[in-house]
Amino acid sequence: MTMTTATTMAVLLKPMISAQRLLLFQTQKHTSIIAQQPKQHGSLLVASSVRQSDNYCQNLVDGFDPNIPIEKALTPPSSWYTDPSFFDFELHRVFYRGWQAVGYTEQIKNPRDFFTGRLGNVEFLVCRDDDGKIHAFHNVCRHHASLVASGNGQKSCFVCPYHGWTYGLDGALLKATRMNRIQNFDVNEFGLKLLNVATWGPFVLLNLEKEILPQQEGDDTVGNEWLGSCSEFLGANGVDSSLSYLCRRVYDIECNWKVFCDNYLDGGYHVPYAHKGLASGLNLNSYSTTTYEKVSIQSCDGGSTESEDDIDRLGSKALYAFIYPNFMINRYGPWMDTNLVLPLGPRKCQVIFDYFIETHLKDDKDFIERSLVDSERVQIEDTKLCEGVQRGLETPAYSSGRYAPTVENAMHHFHQLLHDILKE
Repeated sequence: MTMTTATTMAVLLKPMISAQRLLLFQTQKHTSIIAQQPKQHGSLLVASSVRQSDNYCQNLVDGFDPNIPIEKALTPPSSWYTDPSFFDFELHRVFYRGWQAVGYTEQIKNPRDFFTGRLGNVEFLVCRDDDGKIHAFHNVCRHHASLVASGNGQKSCFVCPYHGWTYGLDGALLKATRMNRIQNFDVNEFGLKLLNVATWGPFVLLNLEKEILPQQEGDDTVGNEWLGSCSEFLGANGVDSSLSYLCRRVYDIECNWKVFCDNYLDGGYHVPYAHKGLASGLNLNSYSTTTYEKVSIQSCDGGSTESEDDIDRLGSKALYAFIYPNFMINRYGPWMDTNLVLPLGPRKCQVIFDYFIETHLKDDKDFIERSLVDSERVQIEDTKLCEGVQRGLETPAYSSGRYAPTVENAMHHFHQLLHDILKE
């Protein structure tokens, strides 16, 4: 073929190639939406689209080999952090399976207390009824899909703001307005749809895949399913219900949810470079990591020389527990905070910080304020880091990286767990 002929062919083929790329982009963008819809009337089109999307994402999963030792391993490909189809695939495989932390028992301490939230595409509502029993539901009216409740607080029943359908604290439909002359309508079949709910220590957990079971409050079985063999260790190291709840801070971050998790799991690697104030209060040479089935524990000695008049938030030992897939517990000195990372999109997540303190210090306003300022400073520094990493992941210059074997084994463990569940 002559150079002239080749040039002519390239010009002719360019629109065709562009069209193919556009079709591929549209397929990747829209098959994730199709996959969320129920299969109706045995539609071959829906089934085919779901298979194409799953096959495409499985190919991305295969881009990481969990069996390669950390000394030789590559990190997951950047597509895990940037591809819209992969994000939807993850929601169903990672977040809609197993127990997920969604809140804390203080939010439903009293009868009629409730709180709402969102996990992926699932809107949920958790409440405690007049008898003290905890319930969880899909927060969706059975009439025309309006959200039934918002925020948190106290209610004796839930009244849909759209058309006034009213539900009891047990989810039963109490009132369906202006439904006279309707046929084939059984009120008992139109209550709020139930979700599995349990508690462990101060935390409220939901399970979106299990059949609905009796309330499991403080159930050892749930603790073992959620935490594995690490449950006793955490309970014995100050992660319990004896702490007083302080407050909540919420951060919206322009990065994939895994970027935030990776940052947390790098074994303190970034601390001396990005958190100089925090680093000054820790003995980073003592940093160690232990991995369990679904949990990794990072610990570090503090530099505390505290006295009665000078209380150090970090204390003599800092413990950082990561509970797969998206929950972190930070316990040090008299202080505990938790980080719940919620996926909002391929390049956006929300991190919810909840703060707790040992009861004897709950009225020490100066100490609490200083501690919150310190925590806020670290979070601002981490936000800048994570957003910078996301931007780098989206460039053509990066595909995969490497692990620092002596410190980033918790991160490697996280990626192995992800691969295992995504490969199923």
